[in-house]
Amino acid sequence: MNPHETARGILLSVVASALFALMSGYTRWLAPPLTSLDIFAWRVLWTLPMVMLVLSRRGQLPALRLAIGELLRAPLQALLFVGMTSLLGLQFWLFLWAPLHDRALEVSLGYFLLPLSMVMLGRFYYGERLGRLQQLAVACAVAGVLHEIWMTRSLSWPALIVALGYPPYFVLRRRLHYDSLVMFTMEMLVMAPLALLALFSTGTLQATLTQPSMYLLLPVLGLLSTAALACFLRAGKLLPMSLFGILGYVEPVLLVAVAVLVLGESLSLQQLGTYVPIWLSVGFTALHSARLMRRLQARDAATRK
Repeated sequence: MNPHETARGILLSVVASALFALMSGYTRWLAPPLTSLDIFAWRVLWTLPMVMLVLSRRGQLPALRLAIGELLRAPLQALLFVGMTSLLGLQFWLFLWAPLHDRALEVSLGYFLLPLSMVMLGRFYYGERLGRLQQLAVACAVAGVLHEIWMTRSLSWPALIVALGYPPYFVLRRRLHYDSLVMFTMEMLVMAPLALLALFSTGTLQATLTQPSMYLLLPVLGLLSTAALACFLRAGKLLPMSLFGILGYVEPVLLVAVAVLVLGESLSLQQLGTYVPIWLSVGFTALHSARLMRRLQARDAATRK
């Protein structure tokens, strides 16, 4: 494990979490007149040119054309790619729908569950081993999740979509050995026609275009989306699946803060039985990450001598 790549991966994961949390609150500036489907469509349509610009500046447009050509010549791979993109599109829509329908806390619970799913994926599918602090982090998170299930006698469908939808997405993504940004651009290209169809079907396009503020707010939405997803997907390539999964606890902590402080949702005393153990899990994760980085840096320094 390269210590520089691990440090970069951890930093990118934290930055991505902060940007995603910011985007959750940002949706309130767009609705009304936009619906969640409108915001999803505009997010895709503004993200696509920005990510194409990034590819162009990095000289990766030939790699994009090559990857598209390879997929078109391999029907099974293309089918996997369409399935993978569908999973991502569902997450895109849900993430933007929840803040507008007072379901942001439910989605944040899904993101609390997601690292557990990713850790289990890393342990049982990829054969990765967990350190002691990682095990403590998982145990705390499990305690919080069990409290939530005991308190509500169920898990909401938004939480389950997040927790169970992302792991197969990342498995499929790792099977397609393309650059993460090239693959993300292809995903946006597949979603773009559907996004255009969604805009015309909701009937709000004219009202959107007559509001001058949207000419600033919508490009910023695309910029936030591009930066957040680029950081997130690159971190997924640089980090072991278990560490990548546990670092995912940073985002839902921030999402809860946005839901309570910005969106006005309430967090009851009973819910603290869910969130306090998970926040402890975040603390153990941070401690594990710091120790891991010191160990990797020491090993790297020793090999240079």
